Amino acid sequence: MASLSERVAAAKATEVATLGGNRSEAVTELRGRLHFKVVEELGPTLYDRQMSDAELRLRVMEMLEWALDQEQSLPLTSSDRRQLLNEIASDVLGYGPIDPLLNDPDVTEVMVNGPYDIYVERAGKLTKSDIRFVDQVHLRRIIDKIVGQIGRRVDEATPMVDARLPDGSRVNAVIPPLAIGGPFLTIRKFSVDPLTEADLIRFGTYNQRVADFLRACVVGRLNVIISGGTGSGKTTTLNVLSGYLPTDERIVTVEDAAELQLHQDHVLSLESRPANIEGKGAITIRDLVRNCLRMRPDRIVVGECRGGEALDMLQAMNTGHDGSLTTLHSNGPRDTLSRMETLVMMSGYDLPVRAIREQIASAVDMIVHVSRLRDGTRRITHVTEVEGMEGDIITLQDLFLFDFGMGLDENGRFLGRLKASGIRPTFSEKLLDLGIKLPADLFEPEPFARRGDRDQFALAR
Repeated sequence: MASLSERVAAAKATEVATLGGNRSEAVTELRGRLHFKVVEELGPTLYDRQMSDAELRLRVMEMLEWALDQEQSLPLTSSDRRQLLNEIASDVLGYGPIDPLLNDPDVTEVMVNGPYDIYVERAGKLTKSDIRFVDQVHLRRIIDKIVGQIGRRVDEATPMVDARLPDGSRVNAVIPPLAIGGPFLTIRKFSVDPLTEADLIRFGTYNQRVADFLRACVVGRLNVIISGGTGSGKTTTLNVLSGYLPTDERIVTVEDAAELQLHQDHVLSLESRPANIEGKGAITIRDLVRNCLRMRPDRIVVGECRGGEALDMLQAMNTGHDGSLTTLHSNGPRDTLSRMETLVMMSGYDLPVRAIREQIASAVDMIVHVSRLRDGTRRITHVTEVEGMEGDIITLQDLFLFDFGMGLDENGRFLGRLKASGIRPTFSEKLLDLGIKLPADLFEPEPFARRGDRDQFALAR
C-alpha cells in the first residue's frame, strides 16, 4: 500500500496534468476565437493587393493585440503571448505551421496525413517532419483558406478538392468522412522561378543533345505527348518544352488547375471549374478543349488528358493544330498508346479500335517518357517516334533511350544517360521542309552497357 507522501505526490501530479490539459484546451479555444475575430474584422483587407506584406502583417498584429486585450479568460506570460500572436498571424497571413516547409526551396512536396503526421519530400526522398497542427479544426481552417482563395470549396457535399496556391503549387485535399484520421492535404510545390532547360540538364533529366532535338521538334510543329507516372515530372517537362514555342504564335493552355508558367506574349490560359453546391455548372477539360478550337489557336497545350478530351485533342492535332502538347499517365511509350485508346473510348462514341489507332498514328508524332527512378531523380528514359500503322498495330521506334546498365555511383545515383539508338526519325524531312535541319551526327548510335554487366549489377543490388 502506498505511503501518505506517495499518495499526495500522485494527487498533485494528477492535478497538474488535469490543469495542463484544461489550459491546453483553453489556449486552443482562445486561438480559434482570435483567428475568427481577426478574419471577421479585416475581411477583404486580407486580400488587398495594394498593401505590401509588411503593411498587412502590421495590420493583422495590431488587430490581434487588440482582440487579445479584450480576452480576460486566460492569463498568459509575455513569451506565451508573443508565440500565440505569431502562430495566429501565420494562420491568417499564411498557411500555419507548414509555412516554413512551403518556403523551404529544398522541399518539393508536403504531405499532411492528418493534423499530427506531416511528411516532406527532399531530393526525391520522403522524411517525416516534426511540425504539427493543433488539431483537425486547425488543419481544416488552413484547407478552407487555400481552396477559398480560388473560389472553390470543400465540405461534406464535396469532400475532395483540387486547388492551387498563388505560386501555382498543386493542392489536393480530402476531408472526413472520406479521409479516415484526416483531413489529408497534399501540396506539390512549384518553383517560384520555373525550371529551365539548363536546370533539367544540370539535374540529369536529359542532356544538351536531346534538348536541342526537342526544341527543333517543338518549333517544327510536331505533336508531342509527355508521358510518365505520378510525380515523375511530366508537368515540369511540359513547362520547359512549352518554353520552346515561338513568341509570335497564339497559344491556348487548358488545365484542371493553372500550373503552366509560359512567358510568351500571346498566351490564353483556361481553367476547368467544378460543379456548384447544386451539382450544376461544371466546366470540364473536354468543354475547354472544344471551346479553344474556336479561339483561333496556333498551339494548344493541355495540362493532362485523363478522359474523353483525348478524342478532342486528337481531332485538334489532325485538323490543322499541329505542334500541340499534352501529358498523359502511363508506364512507357507503348502503354501510352494503349491508355490513349482507353481514354478515347471514354468519350462516349462507339468507335472501332482500328479507327482510334489510325487517329492516334496520324495525330501523334512523338512520345517523351519521363520516369522517377528509385534514386529519387526524374529522368527522360524514352524519346520515341510514332512511325505509323502496320496492319492493326501502331509502330514505334526509339530515338533515344536511357542506359540503365551503367550502374550506380557511390551515392546510389544512376550513372546512366540518354543515348541515341542510331535510328533517324521519319519526320526529319517534315522538319527540313520547315527549314529545320537536324545535324547529321545527332542520331549516331552510342554503345550501351553490355547486357552481362547489367545482369551483374542487378544481382549486386
